[in-house]
Amino acid sequence: MNFDFFAMLAALIVISAGSVSLAGLILFLPEKTLHKVSTYLTYLAGGTLLGASMLGMIPNAMHEISPRLAMGVTMSGILFFFVLEKVILWRTCNNEDCHRHDHAAVPIILIGDAFHNAIDGVVVAASFLTSPALGIFAALSVVLHEVPQELGDFGILIKGGLKKGKALLYNILSSTTSIIAGVFAWFMLDSMQELIPYALCFAASSFLYIALADLIPEMHRKTSAKESVIQFAFILTGILMITLMLHDH
Repeated sequence: MNFDFFAMLAALIVISAGSVSLAGLILFLPEKTLHKVSTYLTYLAGGTLLGASMLGMIPNAMHEISPRLAMGVTMSGILFFFVLEKVILWRTCNNEDCHRHDHAAVPIILIGDAFHNAIDGVVVAASFLTSPALGIFAALSVVLHEVPQELGDFGILIKGGLKKGKALLYNILSSTTSIIAGVFAWFMLDSMQELIPYALCFAASSFLYIALADLIPEMHRKTSAKESVIQFAFILTGILMITLMLHDH
């Protein structure tokens, strides 16, 4: 292990702790304000999840595997999360006519975020192996990309019924996968490289499922013209944020 390894490890720790800490500042808001902010953040998350998956993860995967295979893995992931949500609903409901609820979105977003963070760790490790300067740039890009994503995640977790402290804890645990995957990739990058596009598609499927099956149907419960415009504006803002981050990267 040399200086570059410890520089990479320090960068991964900053990514893991820094992005969650910056996004977690919203948890210090009063309860009434937090409820309103978390609602708007779920709108924003609709855009960031769509943007990250459709403009970032899946296109990047298609550079390594065929579009047909990438979309097949993504579709399989969506079906997996459909079954997972059904299992969660069966386990949390007390009658056979149970209706779906926001709590089912919590484990799905955490699983998808954990995969996404793990991929970020692999990307940073590969960049540091190329050059320290490239590694630092990649780490900064990941932090900028993760902050809006973590903001949206907090909104989803809080709307899903988690307390502020537990939402922060789960996000921290999810973010540590970047450190684990980064260190592992440093030593095993050759074998890890082939798995990256499949992991990208699987993470993308979780983001698409949350956006299309959970967030957008929830938004449609509010039908006023004003609220609809606000929702569309936040979704578009989330997509634009991810687009800018990907362009800079």
